[in-house]
Amino acid sequence: MKMDEMLRLLEEAAEKKAIRVSYENFGGELGAGGLCKVKGEWRLIIDKRSTPSERVAMVAGALAGFPLDDLFLAPEVRDLIEKVKAARALRRAS
Repeated sequence: MKMDEMLRLLEEAAEKKAIRVSYENFGGELGAGGLCKVKGEWRLIIDKRSTPSERVAMVAGALAGFPLDDLFLAPEVRDLIEKVKAARALRRAS
């Protein structure tokens, strides 16, 4: 699956989980951003200068922290999110 399509599907999944994804101009370090809660709303803020693969990684990483059993996700999208979850579990176990 192409990176742009993967990003679109991840952004749609985030929207369904009530995570607002926005791309903002940041000063300083490239690739900055993250997931936060603002006034009770989940927001994922990503640096506009980030590459499509960085954007995919950030959205997948945010979604990995939420239950997704209630969503239909393309197999490639679900696999990516599961890989992110597994990598986090390995880091915590180390």
